Amino acid sequence: MELKKILIGIDGLKAKGNLDIEVSGLESNSKNVKEGYMFVAIKGFATDGHKYINDAIKAGAKVVMVQEGCNLKEIDLTEDVTLIMVKDTREALAKCSCNFYENPSRKFKLIGITGTKGKTTTTFMVKEILEKAGHKVGLIGTIATYINGKIMSESSRTTPESIELQRIFAEMVNQGVEYVVMEVSSQSLKLHRVDGCHFDIVAFTNFSEDHISEKEHPDMEDYFNSKLKLFNMCDNGIINVDDLQVSKVPKMYPESRIMTYGIDNACEVLAKDITITNSYVDFRVKVSDRNERVKVSIPGRFSVYNSLAAICVAKKIGIPSDKVIEALADIRVPGRSEMVPNKKEIPIMIDYAHSPESLQNILSAVKSYTRGKVISVFGCGGDRDTSKRQIMGEISGRIADYTFITSDNPRTEDPDAIVKEIEKGIKKTNGKYKVIVDRTQAITEAIEMATKLDIIVLAGKGHEPYQEINGEKHPFDERIIVNEIIG
Repeated sequence: MELKKILIGIDGLKAKGNLDIEVSGLESNSKNVKEGYMFVAIKGFATDGHKYINDAIKAGAKVVMVQEGCNLKEIDLTEDVTLIMVKDTREALAKCSCNFYENPSRKFKLIGITGTKGKTTTTFMVKEILEKAGHKVGLIGTIATYINGKIMSESSRTTPESIELQRIFAEMVNQGVEYVVMEVSSQSLKLHRVDGCHFDIVAFTNFSEDHISEKEHPDMEDYFNSKLKLFNMCDNGIINVDDLQVSKVPKMYPESRIMTYGIDNACEVLAKDITITNSYVDFRVKVSDRNERVKVSIPGRFSVYNSLAAICVAKKIGIPSDKVIEALADIRVPGRSEMVPNKKEIPIMIDYAHSPESLQNILSAVKSYTRGKVISVFGCGGDRDTSKRQIMGEISGRIADYTFITSDNPRTEDPDAIVKEIEKGIKKTNGKYKVIVDRTQAITEAIEMATKLDIIVLAGKGHEPYQEINGEKHPFDERIIVNEIIG
């Protein structure tokens, strides 16, 4: 594509060199640059892409985009290489990516789901509903990218970088996808990954403390404002009125067409007569134009909220109520309240709960219907918000009958230091607990302790098939580990 076309919509750019040249690809990683590419230097948290500009040129880059303030003297610029300078290379990269792939998000209906919790489950519910209605669907999220029911790739982050995102969208267009439902993280909104996308519907599930760190959000205000950016990209919204912070959105966007859902407060889509068991939830709600009973094969009150968000999407689109009811009855989401079949027939649940509120929700949910003990096995990730560690320790000590404090993804932190911080919280309670840093050993002892009347909650890792230690991802699929221990 001609460079001029790629740069459409980027204000205040400065250029040196030929703008009429053809560009064969975009890249922000110098290792992936090929002949005729445009390299965009991104200043990241761990490294600065400007340091690798000369490597990109050697690899064949014919266009280099840099951010204002960089040291141009360090660039070995040849006559056949065009230099573009912009105020923000992340923002420019998103716009360039949309242009390069010919704005694929305008060629299907794009549905964005944001919120502290519930994004993954809600996107899977919407995907299932649309597929039951006979539509070709793409899904992008924390677990994987799906195209027409098949996994295209595993995910390394909730929302891909802008180049990768637009490439995926283009592939979905090629495969005839009609609807794309995607998780939209606050980080992706803050870092301009979804800039230029055309959203048809957006939903905000809930808001609570999470992702507060040097590498994510400095405070809750920044976290909330980042999520609100999604409503600036779409005037067709869905919000949870039972969440105090999210319920403010309609007044903040009075011109938007916002549909509301909830359980406790007046709204358009209200769940009534709720029944929660250890294997499903059942409730009454107006799905289309009449009240229907809806059964969802994921237990917990939070499952009702996720279902309501998905029902709102279905109502906006006009999906028949029978397809909605059928889809929700069959729904299964990897690592979200996922029960692990095993020879001992011990109830063992894997859940991605990795924040204080999500841990409290899952433990409280299983406590309400478990006849025996609730055995909690959890840790906290390294290089992430440290303030939540004591809080989560206190939550588990207060709700669970027994807690195994263990390792999660320590990343570059010392696992022993992390569990000691969690332990400070659990000591504030009378909860029984044991510290076992080795996660496999912790799961083993939990299984040895449990009976068929109990339930073990393996919280934190969910769908992840690995454990990240010192920058390396080691195989760690809890489904496999559970059955190896029992087998």
